[in-house]
Parts: sequence; structure tokens; C-alpha cells
Amino acid sequence: MTQLDKLPTSWHFVLPRALAPPTGDHEAVARIREIVRSFQGVPDAGLRFRTEGLRRAWPERPQPPPGDGICTAFALVNEAARRTLGVEYYDVQLLAGLSLARRAVAEMQTGEGKTLVAALPAFVFALYDHGVHIMTINSYLAERDHQLLSPLFGMLGLTTGVLHVGASQQEKQRAYAADITYGPGYEFGFDYLRDQIALMGAVQRDLGWRYRRTTRGPTGLVSETAGVQRGHAFAVIDEVDSVLIDEAVTPLVLSEGSRCAEDVALYEAAADAADWLTRDEDYHVDTTARQIRFTARGRSRAEASLRSLDPVPRDLRRPWPDYIQQALHACWLVHGDVDYVVADDRIQLIDQHTGRIFVDRSWNEGLQQAVQVKERVTVTSEQRPLARISRQQYLGLYQGVCGMSGTVTGCEGELWQVFQLPTVVIPLRMASRRTELPSRYFGDDESKWRAIAGAVTQAHGHGQPVLVGTRTIEDSQRVARLLEQQGTLYKLLNGRQDESEAHIIAAAGQVAAVTIATNMAGRGTDIKLGPGAAERGGLHVIVCEPHASSRIDRQLMGRSARQGDPGSCQKFASADDWLVHAHSPALRRRMQRQAGPTGEVGADLDREIRVLQRRAERRDCARRKLLMTHNEWLDDVMARLTGQSG
Repeated sequence: MTQLDKLPTSWHFVLPRALAPPTGDHEAVARIREIVRSFQGVPDAGLRFRTEGLRRAWPERPQPPPGDGICTAFALVNEAARRTLGVEYYDVQLLAGLSLARRAVAEMQTGEGKTLVAALPAFVFALYDHGVHIMTINSYLAERDHQLLSPLFGMLGLTTGVLHVGASQQEKQRAYAADITYGPGYEFGFDYLRDQIALMGAVQRDLGWRYRRTTRGPTGLVSETAGVQRGHAFAVIDEVDSVLIDEAVTPLVLSEGSRCAEDVALYEAAADAADWLTRDEDYHVDTTARQIRFTARGRSRAEASLRSLDPVPRDLRRPWPDYIQQALHACWLVHGDVDYVVADDRIQLIDQHTGRIFVDRSWNEGLQQAVQVKERVTVTSEQRPLARISRQQYLGLYQGVCGMSGTVTGCEGELWQVFQLPTVVIPLRMASRRTELPSRYFGDDESKWRAIAGAVTQAHGHGQPVLVGTRTIEDSQRVARLLEQQGTLYKLLNGRQDESEAHIIAAAGQVAAVTIATNMAGRGTDIKLGPGAAERGGLHVIVCEPHASSRIDRQLMGRSARQGDPGSCQKFASADDWLVHAHSPALRRRMQRQAGPTGEVGADLDREIRVLQRRAERRDCARRKLLMTHNEWLDDVMARLTGQSG
């Protein structure tokens, strides 16, 4: 028994910052190597025969397998990987797999082969015959990983499927019927919500009633009637911190277009009324909380503006001042190429954590329509929510959850408290050769961007490949314009995670390559150094702005110096950056005051920036806890209501 096995699932306290792989796991790795050697003369059919033997011997209830079972399972996967992919597992990958099989979170640095590691717990969990869901952060990675690993699983006699967004019910059912199903994490959640609607057979019922009346089987899993999912047994989550932490405040909401579209003139009238109001007299703009607050005078003027409309609208969806408030929100708090892009006469949202563009998501409560009026594109009808669930609630349906990421440190306490997931830090296979250059600080944005362009040109002149990571698409375009003025060739990513973007990111390690992207672009894609790049210092990563979470900065810097390669990174910041502007006016004034003739601040402000990031991280953690508390309260209310109705 290991230190992980000794942790009672009922404990609710913050674990130490991380656990190291227990000594017993190193012994298990040695045993796996022994079994692998015994498999080398076994034909392919013999591997499948041994898989079936494990399946028959596996315990009925999910628990750590007996004896050599886990070692044999890992040895089978290792041998199948050697035969189908031409690779063998490193010791550190086996250590990570052992932690995942015990339903923990493994912190593995970028470039350590997490895609291959996911196959280890997936194979173990699949032997229980309840199905395994491997969750990625987007559709492209799900398709890529499925295509890579399906031959491996096929050799061992296991079936695999992949979820395609927008696929038919029959296609989804076939994917879920497989032993192992790949898909973007959000699609699993949306399929669950669709199943709830199908199971109830009454779309018009109240949302909370529909959620609480879910049919459940004897194992606690959702019944299979009329749905596509066959239950929630095990989930393996790639980039687990992104899914369970960064996106935890955004619930999964299944919506449809309203059947009674309101007149476009209504949203236009709200925008006109907003123009008549005066900032700081009629309303206040809170950029930190991203809220518009009316003053008493402003609310009175907003309410009075309704009477000036001809005809006066009746049966509004919400109070008239709320329409004006959303128009003000669209004006002051959401911005093109930062929060959304305009393409094909549509507003497409940008994920603030990844810089990714979503073509199938929209804001609610009329904000989408307010932005459409602002940008003069076609105004669509408001979406009507059919069902919703938080990510915490959805992951709570599974009997077992595990995950991986390169940046778990800093949120391991929350992962334990909310999801009962302990964190294990996996050592690097090879010592890191990354050089972190001193951070540079500036009194204004213009000075910072000029310095960044100069740093890119300098590295490019030596033939060193450069990856420039920006917080927003707008900033990436700004860097591109500066490089154009200097005659520096570059490649600019557009914010959509697809095959072409992955190829661009993968080529970022070629000699003299300059790649500009949002911070998280190409996450999950390996950047290999091209011939001659190592001799020129390896990939150089420039972090253009500190993110609210230091984990995002570390993820970006981790794109360089992977698997023992050389590499370097450097962070830039200015007084105009969002983190400084929103969280410390005092630091902003200090940076502006201390800026020299070139706009650069000579002081080392690393400690001050880290304090701001901790402050932002605590705020975001509080928001997640508040959402979880609200969901628990709502569940309790709905349970009592449905109990009374029954």
C-alpha cells in the first residue's frame, strides 16, 4: 500500500503542496520491465489473450487491482506501443501512469509525452467494462490522440471511438459504446445534458426539475434509455488544470434559439439610450469585476427612456434598464480581438484562458445582441437555456477521475478539496536546460511593444527560433505590425485550434522561425527543434504580459527547452497591462514614475507581479467556491421541491 492508497476519500483538508511518487512505484516500474521482456516473443494474439485474462480476473468493483495485475496491464500497453508506434515508455511515464491509475493528478512538464501516458490508466479502467472517457481541451487534440493510439488499443483487443461535435445520435452512440472514448471535455458534458432532456421527454419543464428528476440506475449512473452515453465510470483528463480550475466558473449551458425573437429595434434603442447616459454620473464601470453599476440618477433616466419609444414595447424579456446595462457592458467591457472577433457577419467569442475562438458559443441575457448592434452585424434571437450543469457537478458523476498537466503546482489544494484528487509531481526524464532571462518592465505599452519587437529581431538575427506569446489576438496583431515595419518574417496564428495551427506551432522550433500566437495556442502540440536550432540556443519564448494566473505563464515558458533541449524565455510587463491596471493602481503609478528615457523601468518587480497574481488567483478561487456553494444550495432546494412534488 502506498501513501496515495492511505488517503481516505472522506478527508477534506489541504494536502501538502505535492506528493512525490512513492518508493513502491519505482519497484513497480522495475517489475513492469521484467514482464515486458517476457512478452517480446509473444505473438499479437497472445497479447489479446492476456488482456482477456486480465479482464476476467479484474475485480467487479473499481479498486486497485490485485497482485501483479497493474504491472501486467502496463507491460501489455508498453509492448503494444513498441509494436504499433515504435516507442517504449520511459520510467517517468510509467510513474505517471501508476499515479493516474490510483485516480490522482500527475504534474508532468510539457514535452514529457502525456498523450502516451493517458493510454496507461485508460487501458486499466477499460478492463472494468464500464467505458473510459479521455477528455482533451479541444476537438483537434481528441481526433489526433485517437488516431495515434487506436492501433495500440486495437492490438490489445479494445475498441475506441471519438466524439465529433455535431455528429448524429447514432454516431455518438457508437463512440460511447467503445471501450475508450476520446473527445473534448465540454462535449461529454453537453451530451450528458442532451441525454437528460431526452430522458425526461419534456423540454418545457423547469430546468431544476428536469435536472433533479434524472433517471438513475442501481449503480448510481444515468440510465441508458434514449441517450447516447452509457454511464460515467472513469474519466482521464488532459490539461486537468485548464478543465477543472480555469474553466470551472463557466458552466455548461445547453441552449436553443428563442421561438419569439424580439425586434432588432429594441436592442438598437437600448444602445441609443446608453449613449445619452454619462459615465461616473449615471453609471460606474468596474473593470476588475467587469460590471456596470447604475447610480440612482442613471437608473431613473434609464427607466424614463422606455417611455420615449414609439410604440412602447410590452412583455419585455427583462426590465428595460437591463437592456441598457448590457449595451453599456458591450461598449466598455468587451472588446474586439480581445473578447470576440467579427467574422462572416457573426460575433465569435474568444476563450479568455486559451485565446481560442469558439464559433458555436454566445453570451446570454442580451449581451450577444448588444455586441451585435455595436459591431453592426446581423442581430440574432436570444438563446433560451434548456439545461445547465457546472463542471464540478458533471465530474462528480464519475466513479473515478484522474488527469495530467504541466502546471498543477499552485492549485493542488483546490483539486483535493473540490475533487478529492491528490497531486503527484513526476520528475523530469532529463534535466532542464532552460535559461530564464531577467524580466523587463516598462512604464507604458508602447515602450514595451517596441522592446519586444527589438528582442524578436535580435534573436531572429542570430537564427534562434522565437515564439511570442500574447494575452489577446489584438496584441498578437500589434506585434505582427511592428515586425512588418522592421522587415522581420513571421507566422501569425488565428486563434482556432486545428491541424494547420498545430503544424505552425510544431514548426516554431526551426532555425530563424518567428511565431506569434496567443498564450495557449497549440497547447498539446510538441515543438521539436530543427537542424541547427540547438546550436543557436534553442527555442526562445517571449511572454508579452503577465497572466492573472502564473500557471499560464509557466505553461507558455514550458514550450522551450523540452526533453533536455536548450532553450530560453523572458517575461515583459508594462504599467498598462491588465493585471497591473486592474489590481494595483499604486504599482502602475510607480512604474510610470520610474520609467527611463526609453520607457523601461530599471527595478526588479518580479515579487510585486507575483503578489498581484496570487491576489488574482485567490479572487478566482473564491469565485469558483461561490459557484460551487450556489450549485449545492440549488441542488438542495430542487431536491426538496421534487420530494414535495413526488
